[in-house]
Amino acid sequence: MENSSEPLQPHCLVLSYPTQGHMNPMLQFCKRLLRKGVKVTLVTAKSMSKTLHGSSSCTSIALEAISDGFDDGGIGAAGSPEAYIERFWKVGPETLSELVKRLVSSGPPPTCIVYDSFLPWALDVARNFGLVAAVFFTMSCAVNSVFYHCQKGWLEVPVKKQVLLPGVPPLEPQDMPSLVCDVGTYPAFTGMLVNQFSNLDKVDWVLCNTVYELDPEVADWFMKILPFRTIGPTVPSAYLDNRLEHDQEYGFSIFQPEHDTTMRWLGTKPKGSVVYVSFGSMAELKIDQMHELAMGLKRSNCYFLWVVRSSEAEKLPQDFANGSETSQNGLIVTWCPQLKVLAHEALGLFVTHCGWNSTLEALSLGVPMLAIPQWTDQATNAKYIMDVWKMGLRPQVDEERGVVTSDEIEHCIRKVMEGETWKKMKEHAGKWRKITKDAVGEGGSSDRNIEEFAAKMGVKKG
Repeated sequence: MENSSEPLQPHCLVLSYPTQGHMNPMLQFCKRLLRKGVKVTLVTAKSMSKTLHGSSSCTSIALEAISDGFDDGGIGAAGSPEAYIERFWKVGPETLSELVKRLVSSGPPPTCIVYDSFLPWALDVARNFGLVAAVFFTMSCAVNSVFYHCQKGWLEVPVKKQVLLPGVPPLEPQDMPSLVCDVGTYPAFTGMLVNQFSNLDKVDWVLCNTVYELDPEVADWFMKILPFRTIGPTVPSAYLDNRLEHDQEYGFSIFQPEHDTTMRWLGTKPKGSVVYVSFGSMAELKIDQMHELAMGLKRSNCYFLWVVRSSEAEKLPQDFANGSETSQNGLIVTWCPQLKVLAHEALGLFVTHCGWNSTLEALSLGVPMLAIPQWTDQATNAKYIMDVWKMGLRPQVDEERGVVTSDEIEHCIRKVMEGETWKKMKEHAGKWRKITKDAVGEGGSSDRNIEEFAAKMGVKKG
């Protein structure tokens, strides 16, 4: 006879905002929970689930979808960010509630909802069903602190002068998240970023995709006022502690990488000789900036691997687009397996937009960076890359044109690739690589926090 008093296996719903940059870290967190004995169901919008390409590393994670109100096209079908957010905020709670009801009846019932900080309405759904609620932040401690202070009214926006926050190095306006300096540019996104913090006093857990040792002063400050825990870096285990079997990639992707072409090309290049350029899955460069970047790469005389999404390809100079300027030194692809590229011995430098996922990957794999931030949190990440972690350079922007010039790009590439700068950065890189690896290793700071969360998943805030 079945023992009815036997405790049920904890079942965690993990709700991701429907973009690749949010899905990846939450999926890796799911894998860590699985290893701790937790049943995990990853939830995203139907509009995204239809475009995902899966892998064998995710077979133990159930995938469910809810409606964002635009099931066939997502935010692109909404017409505007404002329309998307308004509709998703209405439809999302209803369809998430329907999913929870179905899972309660079919079993095992959920005991916890971990929700993306961009979707604060999920807290109300968790409370309606008596579930533990944990918010998951995909940005760094410092960036979260900036938006938290904005939400509390403690930081005057738009920011026009140097900002001093607890545990954070002094931030000039150019170091701040762009949306608190130019508040009228993307009002819907600005509101969403600030409103992440609107109901934190009601959550059971605040989980942050970072490593405690990367920003200990800010993490300590948050832990004094919130049930705050660091759980990163959310990078596949093969590149860190290697404790998760077959975990060599994130597992779901909306892009198809040109894997064989990329890796064959890298395999023909000398150690530390390649400049890798990628601005992530969302950033859109101005045509002027694309041309300056192309000329800077050309004049550096370095080998370069440049990811240019198909939607951005028309901005390339003609001689780059037709391959005449890339046949000798360069390779342009629409997407590539970034982790494998960063881990390759041929790589010497990563030219990055400083998205948090890319920054964590470079820190975890010990790759020096050239920081060219575009918007949102990226300028603050660039500040830390250069001045705190000393893992890269940030080229100066030509204020009149609003771009980083080809001369500046060439100068910075040469400074890193040809001088003592690279050796110094690699020394720092080795330090941070060990720290990130140790954090998720047995008994590391993030491993302990994930263990604690898994053990207490059924205990709600008193």
